[in-house]
Amino acid sequence: MIALIAGPGFADTVIATRTIRPQQLVSASDVRIDPTTVEGAHQSLGEVIGQEARIALYPGRAVMHGAVGEPALIDRNQVVELVYSTGGLRIVAEGRALGRGGIGERIRVMNTGSRTVLFGQIAPDGSVLVTK
Repeated sequence: MIALIAGPGFADTVIATRTIRPQQLVSASDVRIDPTTVEGAHQSLGEVIGQEARIALYPGRAVMHGAVGEPALIDRNQVVELVYSTGGLRIVAEGRALGRGGIGERIRVMNTGSRTVLFGQIAPDGSVLVTK
């Protein structure tokens, strides 16, 4: 008879090697792998290197999910192109970003002509695709 006993699973955890300030890009020298398990932390250097710190990361601490993200393509108060597209209709207007974000992130924007606040998703070209 063979008995299998489930033990604790071990995984690697990404740890910061120096203080990384918000909005800084994470480089290979900024992080290392530690053979411990921290719930909610990144487990691969590839998930973190090249990303932008959303909050301050301190040396010796795990890099948690949500602490890093795509580098910002749009900064707060930046003038952006607002694009609304449905069917064959395409409306383009000028807007101002009310937040900061990277490709694919959802941010608030203000149409500068009407002063209406809208939500949109950041496109790879830096425009904001407005949703209903």
